[in-house]
Amino acid sequence: MNAARTARRDRLPGRAGPALLRHVRGWARPGVGRIDVVQSLKAAAAAALAWAVTGWWLHAPMALMAPWAAVALVQSTVYRSLRSGLQQVLMIALGTLVAAGAAVVTGNTMAAMVVALPVVVLLGNCAPVGEQGLYAPTTALFVLAYGSYSAFDVAHRLVETCIGAVIGIGVNAVVLPPVLSRDVKRLSRRLPGDCAELLSTVADELEADYGRERAESWYTRAEGLRATLSELRTARQWATESYRFNPGHRLRASALAPPPEWDLVWERIGEHLQTITRTLLEAAVDRGRLATPPPSALECAAEVLRAAGDVCAMDQKILEDGPDEERRERRAEELDRAWGAHSRLKRELPDGDTETATSVGGLVAEIQRLLHDLAP
Repeated sequence: MNAARTARRDRLPGRAGPALLRHVRGWARPGVGRIDVVQSLKAAAAAALAWAVTGWWLHAPMALMAPWAAVALVQSTVYRSLRSGLQQVLMIALGTLVAAGAAVVTGNTMAAMVVALPVVVLLGNCAPVGEQGLYAPTTALFVLAYGSYSAFDVAHRLVETCIGAVIGIGVNAVVLPPVLSRDVKRLSRRLPGDCAELLSTVADELEADYGRERAESWYTRAEGLRATLSELRTARQWATESYRFNPGHRLRASALAPPPEWDLVWERIGEHLQTITRTLLEAAVDRGRLATPPPSALECAAEVLRAAGDVCAMDQKILEDGPDEERRERRAEELDRAWGAHSRLKRELPDGDTETATSVGGLVAEIQRLLHDLAP
């Protein structure tokens, strides 16, 4: 019986075996490695181009500043490149001017470092520029260490930094501008898959004489859905940012994903699963906080949870392969089956035993909320 249930669970649409699924999830992160390689090559190309312009063509005396700025400004999104470019130019200008002023006033490199470095480090740490604040003290060190603080040197340093910034931002915006939407689709598919797997597991094991250990594992897995939702929120933020000021995102193939409102639905579904598994945990035979539901009620609960799991599995299938009439009909059939099993579960509410009625009633109410949120 258990082997048959396991085989049935592994055959659900879009579902791999549990061990294989966990292995694949641990390793597969579509798009991340490719994007990293592309961005690294673009940064190297931007640095080489900046050096060619300033060092080879213009013969600039501070040509190093251009590739230094260019390589740092091929960021993970075009918006981040623009923002970081403005911040970097500002920090380099501050570091250059403070260091040059300290050198002119003191007339001594060591004394200028003592005067300038505390100021530029404080500016870099306090200014709302994030990691770009490091450019203020490093630029000041370059200025003082190489003695390049004349008006001519300061002007060239700033001009070459601006040239490098323009090249870095331009390369990132024109050459395969990054569109970070793949993780949104991956995590959107993962949520209904995780819910389907958990519901099927609970249904299969609930009909047996379940105890505290099994119930704790269900509750732990239900809590783990929060982590996936958190990842999905972060992925959506990155995807949204990657579209800002991105001139080529409409020309790039991006992964289709459900709208942000979809996340709220699955957040509620995850909360329902946490409540259901917590109720089952507290009603476990060796737990004792709630009365254990009778076997007939557990069988009905298992039936409705199994049908709800099949609905979630169909949602995953629809996300992977797209909606069609057959999949919609199958989903509607599974949801109707779940509501039918829920009606039978409500009839299991005892009349006289208030303790048992409390545990069964808690399951009935939370499963009903789950089914309402699973509605199309």
